[in-house]
Amino acid sequence: MTGSPTTPRGRRDRPAKPALTRGGIVAAAVAVLRAEGLEKVTMRRLAQELDTGPASLYVYVRNTAELHAAVLDELLGTIAAGSAQGSPRERLEQVLTAYTTMLLEHPSLARSALTARPSGPHYLNLIESLLGLLDEVGVAPAQAAWGVDLLLQFATATAAEHAGRETSSPAAGGEEWDALAHALHGASDRTHPHIAALTGPLLSGTPGERLSWGVRALINGIERTSVPD
Repeated sequence: MTGSPTTPRGRRDRPAKPALTRGGIVAAAVAVLRAEGLEKVTMRRLAQELDTGPASLYVYVRNTAELHAAVLDELLGTIAAGSAQGSPRERLEQVLTAYTTMLLEHPSLARSALTARPSGPHYLNLIESLLGLLDEVGVAPAQAAWGVDLLLQFATATAAEHAGRETSSPAAGGEEWDALAHALHGASDRTHPHIAALTGPLLSGTPGERLSWGVRALINGIERTSVPD
């Protein structure tokens, strides 16, 4: 018989796995998010993706919440905050709209962002851009410091609200909206006079128009409302 017997490859003969790094873990998490959604971004799933054990990941990321915050920070790097054009107010609106749009592209991340606390470089860059624009608008520093949090909360909540509609079936989302519209239209002017008088305005406007109006309303309020001493 010719030929040599096949011998199993030893561990030393296998290709070396890339060394684990926090950046590599976050990059893998972003890839899983894009392909499968945030609910699949778990330590166990990433361990499979990186061919390692879940315990190895905890050396670089404390828990799933920190991982999701790091994913959010990574995606914030896709926002071109410095390329907005127009007046400071217009650029503020454009940056916050870009932030909201990014979250809407990842509905599950939008809901997670309500409680996520990113602390990476891209989040710091976003805060710096917003503070700079508020300064250009003429907002006092203390009010700008509190105002940034309010603006991001509003943009995040807007994305989470509409992301919730997108993740449900289109029929279910339409039925919920139709039920609300029906209830408002059916409100009696005797028991709910204000609703009856304002049914049209209550239901008017596109999501984009409402986001734009909300940002402008908040900026005006932040500019005029002092913070406690």
